[in-house]
Amino acid sequence: MSFFLPPHPYPPARHEGPPAASARWRRAGGPPDVVSRTGSCDHLATGATTRGDYGLYRWDMGPEPSGPSPHVHRTISEAFFVLSGVVRLHDGTGWADARPGDFVHVPEGGVHGFRNESGEPASMLILFSPGAPRERYFEGLAHLSLGGERPSDEEMAEFYARHDTWWVGD
Repeated sequence: MSFFLPPHPYPPARHEGPPAASARWRRAGGPPDVVSRTGSCDHLATGATTRGDYGLYRWDMGPEPSGPSPHVHRTISEAFFVLSGVVRLHDGTGWADARPGDFVHVPEGGVHGFRNESGEPASMLILFSPGAPRERYFEGLAHLSLGGERPSDEEMAEFYARHDTWWVGD
């Protein structure tokens, strides 16, 4: 019976000693970490809080059209899980509607993008692995969306490169 076969190896132990009360709560209903013209973002688990293992963010989009064009990340994978509404996801071959419960994983170097074009609010979880510091990226984009000073094209290119975002077009 396969139930009794040895499991694939687990990673080495990272905690020795007595059990610890170290869970981190983030209760529903608190203010978002980032607010932009078209939505908000909650930093559920940052790379800093997960020792670089992953970053998990909830992205709530308003009814206005929003979201990045197709791009790649060279150092991180990204995954999307739609919680509510309809989100258009690009999987490297084209755009398709994703609905609550739909999940897409994009390995490093995989072309992807997302948009809310439905005219209704939408929400999804975004997971990055390993846990890159995406908070500054989201904060920078929100600042621009709220009418912050627009950097030069060269400064924007450097901002995107610093945050491992490489545009590939539609």
